[in-house]
Amino acid sequence: MQIVQCTFSQHAESILAILNDAILHSTALYDYQPRTMETMAAWFAAKEKGRYPIIGVEDDDGAFMGFGSYGAFRAFPAYKYTVEHSIYVDARFRGRGLGKLLLEEVIAAAGRQEYHVIVGVIDSANAASIALHLRRGFVHSGTIRHAGFKFGRWLDVDFYQLTLATPERPIDG
Repeated sequence: MQIVQCTFSQHAESILAILNDAILHSTALYDYQPRTMETMAAWFAAKEKGRYPIIGVEDDDGAFMGFGSYGAFRAFPAYKYTVEHSIYVDARFRGRGLGKLLLEEVIAAAGRQEYHVIVGVIDSANAASIALHLRRGFVHSGTIRHAGFKFGRWLDVDFYQLTLATPERPIDG
């Protein structure tokens, strides 16, 4: 197993498949329609522009198993030290500790970039993701009831956060 830095040319198709599976079969993403390769191009461009990593994991044969990334939490300047992350594992490879591995990589990357808070926004019914975050030290920081509507029902969303020691010297402006 190896960690890779994802690129559009090598990984967009695999990431798109994982995201679309989550859209169609779960409440991990509150989208209704599958994404397109055009939306992936814009997603990769936004990650590159913001200097946000896309961290993947491949097996020894090169099969893409999952990815993690983060991006801006909110689009206001004072949130510059806070990011919202996502972790997705291909359904074929779940239960092998890849979520933990990817979460550790995301946390390490955020620390290197001197972010202070990492936020996970998790569907309240996603017990596996919640447990993963709690084991890594994330704390529940709020619930928005009926935040989404998908599959004919109202969905609650939980916010979990991990506070890092970085940056050493935060600045205003």
